[in-house]
Amino acid sequence: MNQNTSNIGNPLGYEPIGKLLKMFALPSVISMLVNAIYNIVDQIFIGQGVGYLGNAATTVSFPIVSIILAIATLIGAGGSAYAAIKLGEKREEEAQKTLGNVFMLSLFSGVVIAIIGLVFLDPILNLFGATPSNLEYSRQYASIILIGLPFNVLSISLSNMARTDGSPSLSMYAIVIGAILNCVLDPLYIFVFHWGVAGAAIATISSQILSAVVLMYYFWKKGKSMHLHKSAMKLEPYIIQRILSLGISSCITQSAAAIMQIILNNSLVYYGNQSSVGGDVALSAMGIVLKISMIIVAVCIGIGVGSQPIMGFNRGANLPKRIKKTYLLAVGCATFVVLLGWLLCELIPDLILKVFGNADDAFTDFALKAMRIYLFGIFTSGFQIVTTNYFQATGQPMKASILSTLRQLLLLIPLIVILPMFFGLDGILYAGPLADISSGIIVLCFAYHEIKKLNAWIHKASKESVSAA
Repeated sequence: MNQNTSNIGNPLGYEPIGKLLKMFALPSVISMLVNAIYNIVDQIFIGQGVGYLGNAATTVSFPIVSIILAIATLIGAGGSAYAAIKLGEKREEEAQKTLGNVFMLSLFSGVVIAIIGLVFLDPILNLFGATPSNLEYSRQYASIILIGLPFNVLSISLSNMARTDGSPSLSMYAIVIGAILNCVLDPLYIFVFHWGVAGAAIATISSQILSAVVLMYYFWKKGKSMHLHKSAMKLEPYIIQRILSLGISSCITQSAAAIMQIILNNSLVYYGNQSSVGGDVALSAMGIVLKISMIIVAVCIGIGVGSQPIMGFNRGANLPKRIKKTYLLAVGCATFVVLLGWLLCELIPDLILKVFGNADDAFTDFALKAMRIYLFGIFTSGFQIVTTNYFQATGQPMKASILSTLRQLLLLIPLIVILPMFFGLDGILYAGPLADISSGIIVLCFAYHEIKKLNAWIHKASKESVSAA
């Protein structure tokens, strides 16, 4: 098939790639950053108003956030990728049904997981690494986060769909409005009402509810290519299968993050208690380090997610040259950002840590050491994230799934288990850069092979275009 000129009316098929990536990636980056900041803002205010035990509680509860993201990205990223391909093929009705299925799956899964989490809250928190000192704080924070879970899943999945619908700015505004509300309510509930960690959690879910409502209103009233109608909400087995198959790599990434966090929390408590640092201090300090890394990674995820509709559309439109250009530009942007973040963490970690409140010397010393060592290999994460998004966007879920499991599930978790047996608490810190650099080398091999395939596709499409002329 020749390059499809029937899509010339859609800017994804003809606008300059740099302009498109800026249009789609910038709002996506801001959305991902704001999503990360929900938890970071909580940690900052809790650190100032409650102390390191409050921060330890948010670290214990963090796997719940990862599980929420896993479900939301399974549905939202998968639905977005499938809808983008269908829009590229000029099959708007199929894209419309995809939106309806995404909405129903998000709502149903959010309610079910919230109920399960609330019923089994204490066993879950103990599994996640809670200690007698922080269990009550963890219980307060996690129970409220679970209540807001359905709205969180909806806001994340619908923001993915809004980008594919050609409204990346709306996706950003919905999340930013929620973030502003969170920043206003956090100090009010913690310092004025003295609600502590419960207040931080209430502020967070209030923000998530507002974001979800804004996005639902958009799709009910103002959607461009897709609208949220009852007729499109009937669950279609084939569409669900495509959503889940294309979203599974994103889900695996977040699920692996949850499993890694659970193992990491328990390892920090166990080996921290065997050292002079202490389990609660190690847990709280590493929680801050992980939140900082989440900020850096969130920018890369935003660039990768923002590039997906462009690559997915051009796959459906048979325009491989535009796919390659989008991928390489996204890789370049993500690598620049992650290198900048890496340098800041290595050169001025003390200034970064001050944002999270003052603590004793033992806490500060371990947190500085953890940031420098654990994040030493994070400079490799930019192109890894974009490459995984590339395989997802171009309908290659198996490769995307393999790369999604690589860093955390296949490398980091075994290293977190094995290295501390020989090096104690320091072994946990060295697991981070070893996993980052090793996975980076493997992803580079995948990317090299894919670029060769793209070049062959471009050559073939060029010959077909010349023959048709």
